[in-house]
Amino acid sequence: MPTEHAEDLRKQQTAFCILTLFVLAMLLLLHSLFAFVLGQPSMAVLLVLGLSFVVRLAELTWLQSSTAPLSDRAAKWDGAASILMLFALAALLAWLTNQDHSPYQVLLAIPVLQSAFLFGLRVTISTIVAADAGIFLWLWHYFTLHPPASRSEYLEAGMLAIIFALMGTLVWFLVSQLRGKQSHLSSALVDLHSAREQLVSEEKLAAVGRLASGIAHEIRNPVAMILSALSTAADASTPAREREEMFAIAGRQAGRLESLTTDFLTYARPRIPHRTPTLIGDLLTAVESAVRMRTAGQEVQVECFTRDDITISVDASQVEGALLNLALNAADATPARGAIRIGAEMEDGSVRIDIENTGPAIPASQLGRIFEPFFTTKPTGTGLGLAIARAVARSHGGDLWVSRNEEGRVAFTMTLWTGGGSGSPEAGQPFADERLPNSR
Repeated sequence: MPTEHAEDLRKQQTAFCILTLFVLAMLLLLHSLFAFVLGQPSMAVLLVLGLSFVVRLAELTWLQSSTAPLSDRAAKWDGAASILMLFALAALLAWLTNQDHSPYQVLLAIPVLQSAFLFGLRVTISTIVAADAGIFLWLWHYFTLHPPASRSEYLEAGMLAIIFALMGTLVWFLVSQLRGKQSHLSSALVDLHSAREQLVSEEKLAAVGRLASGIAHEIRNPVAMILSALSTAADASTPAREREEMFAIAGRQAGRLESLTTDFLTYARPRIPHRTPTLIGDLLTAVESAVRMRTAGQEVQVECFTRDDITISVDASQVEGALLNLALNAADATPARGAIRIGAEMEDGSVRIDIENTGPAIPASQLGRIFEPFFTTKPTGTGLGLAIARAVARSHGGDLWVSRNEEGRVAFTMTLWTGGGSGSPEAGQPFADERLPNSR
C-alpha cells in the first residue's frame, strides 16, 4: 500500500481520537455548568469519562508512535471498535445521568461521521439507523419508567435523528466524491510519470544520436583528409616536396583526431575533482598570462581583478583548464584594441569568476546552443570546450552561464562551491552582473 495512503489513514484516525477527547471534555464542562438542570456529575460518570479518556489517549499514543504503515484493514478494525465503544459509552452515560434529554447522546454523531469516512454507504446508513434508534429507545425506556411521555422530547429526538441522517449521508457523498477525484488524479499522475519516463528515454536516445552524429562529423573530415594525403603521397609520380606536404597534412589531421578523442573522453568520463587548497590569484595569473600571449600584437588590454588572499578547495588542474578555455575564447572574440577583464570574489561560500570581453554579442540563434557538445562556430574547434568547462563547474557544486550578452560587452560567469556560507547557490542562478568595471 502506498505510504501516502497509510499516512492519510493514520491522520484520519488521529483526528477522530482528538475529536472524541474534545467532545467528552466539552460535555463534562456543560454538565458541570448546567448542574442545576442535569445534577452534579456523579462519581460513576466521572469514572466512565476518565476510563474513556484513558482508552482514547492510549489509541492516540499507538497511532502516533507506531512506525508500521496503517493498512486499510487495521484502520477499519480500529474504526469499528471506536464506533462500538462510543455507542456503549453514550448508552452508559445516558443511563447514569438518567435524564430524558441526556447531552451525552451527542457522542453518537462521531460514529456517524467515522462510518462515513471509513466505510461504504450501507455501513453509514446502518450506523445512522442505529444512532437514531438508540435515541428513541432511550426515550421509550425513560418514559416507561417515568410517565407520562413528553411529545416535545420525541420531537427533539426526531430533529436530532434527521440531523444525523443528513450529516452522515452528506459527509459520505463528499468523501466518496473526493476519493473518486483522488483516484482519477492518482491514475493521471501514473500516466504522467509514464509519459515523462518515455520522454526522458526518447530524449536520451536523441542526445546519443546527436552525440554520435557530432562525433562522426568531426572524425569524418580529418580521416578523409588523411586518406587523401596518404593516397597522394603514395603515388610514385608525386614530387618529393609535395609528398612532404601531404605527410604534414596527415600529421596535423591525426593530431586533430587525437585532440578530439581526448576532449570527448574528458566530456564523456569526467574525473572526480581532487580538491586541494588553491589560491584563486595563482589560477587567474596563469590564465591572464595565456591570454596575453594569445593577444600579443593586437593591443588588447588584459586586466585581472581579485584579492590575493582568496583560497578555495578545488581541483586546480580542472578549474584552470576550464578558465583557460573561457579566457582563450574571449581572446579570440575580442577585436584589436579591445579589452578583456577577469575578476573573482567570494560570495556566500562560493567563488564567482567573471571573464568579460568587448567583442560582439553572441547571436540569439547560437546563445541557447553554445554549451551543447560539438556545437562550435570555429573552423577548427571541436565544440567540447564550453561543455567540459560547465561540467567542471558543476562537479565543483557551481555552474557556468552567460551572465551578460551585449554588443561590446560579453561575459561568462563561473561559480565554484567551496563549502562555506549558508547554502550552495542554485545551478544556473546568476549573482549580480555589475561586478567588473564597464568595458565600453
